[in-house]
Amino acid sequence: MSKRRVDGEEHPGWKWGPFTTRVPFLHTGIEWPELFQGFIVAGATGLALVPILMSQFNFSFEESLAVAFIQSVLISSSPIIFGEPFAPGWITPALPLVLVYMENDNFPYSTPEEKIQFMTATSLTFAVLVLFLGLSGLGKRFLEWLPDSLKGGIIMGAAIAALYKVFLDPRYVEAQPISTITAISICLILIFSLPVQRLKTKWRWLGILSALGLLPGFLAGAIVGPFVGEVTYEIEWGIAIPPFFAMFEKVSPFIIGWPEWSMYVSGFPLALMGYVILFGDLVTGMEVLKGAVNNRPDEKITIDVGRSHLSIAIRNALMALFAPFFPTQGCLWTGVHVLIVQRWQEGRDKMESLYSGISCYYVFGIPLLYVILPLVTGLKPLMTIALSLTLVLTGFACSYVAMGIPKTQIERGVVILTGVALAVFSPWVGMTVGVLATLFLVGPKPTAPETK
Repeated sequence: MSKRRVDGEEHPGWKWGPFTTRVPFLHTGIEWPELFQGFIVAGATGLALVPILMSQFNFSFEESLAVAFIQSVLISSSPIIFGEPFAPGWITPALPLVLVYMENDNFPYSTPEEKIQFMTATSLTFAVLVLFLGLSGLGKRFLEWLPDSLKGGIIMGAAIAALYKVFLDPRYVEAQPISTITAISICLILIFSLPVQRLKTKWRWLGILSALGLLPGFLAGAIVGPFVGEVTYEIEWGIAIPPFFAMFEKVSPFIIGWPEWSMYVSGFPLALMGYVILFGDLVTGMEVLKGAVNNRPDEKITIDVGRSHLSIAIRNALMALFAPFFPTQGCLWTGVHVLIVQRWQEGRDKMESLYSGISCYYVFGIPLLYVILPLVTGLKPLMTIALSLTLVLTGFACSYVAMGIPKTQIERGVVILTGVALAVFSPWVGMTVGVLATLFLVGPKPTAPETK
């Protein structure tokens, strides 16, 4: 039985420093709708990381599963261990930028061990950057100073890189064309279609279906795939125990060695771009909550940007040591956060606590899906579809966000130019192109006049 909350106060938990740990079943109870959805959606989405790990680092399927398991536990620690009131997720727009760079002909590291060390270096750099900018208060000032054309260019680079990977890399759509296109089409229509948005007000079932995110399209691809000969299921029974120790021997800097300084330098632009995206996610998460807290006066929700930065830095540092793959430790899974907050604001009879809903969606911090062998082997042939879905939805969303940031036609041109440079060249070259294009084509950002 979870501990009851005094009306108007924060939900109970164990406080340590700026954080609050809320233990499942002791402090938070069961919210069945979130638990059911999270078991399938969060688990299947997390498994999209597996084909990347197998192709980039030459991991076995089982070793990749072990990395994904640890990544999932670390993400879940955000609300459960650190007490963050956001549904956490990847810094998804940074993912295609990382993938394109690592497969670029100019990428300086070729062996799996060097690539892992590069991931360790980038994750540690990001952790230090988040810690410094968050605790110093410079993060907000940095984002205010950053020109709109450069902000938009970074996000547009993610969009172009994501769509390039899916539609031009033969390992994605070309490998399973009909099932992948089916999955992508359904998700794009349910999530982004304006006619569907209008129909959701009339047909409640359509609203529920679209709120499931990737799941409807993913299931459609899973059903169509066998009929067109693109998916073959080989179900195995039993319990899967991921080989954590074998994986640790391949990824930990304590065993394979610490990254060279050049790796930190190479990864710095990715870390900086990741922070730009992360800060936007923090703002989004806070705004969603601010619009809902008035409907739930029975539960006090404390939003602390400094605490958020500190918890994100800790998670990324731990990831670098035990399961390095930047950028999988962010602050927000926007669609899931909106979904949980919407049900939470309907009242205490619908959801006891915001933390109960988030904790349940992340299956109390234990990704059980990854150890149930029939489910894992059933999802195995669908993982590339899941990754394609993640990248296309990221690319589509990033493209319209990027084009909404600039105010003038020239700025929009610089956004496209910067985005292409980031998607084609190394991060340092892409950022240099963006800075120079902004400086010479847009000009320096005007300083706001002082008020007397």
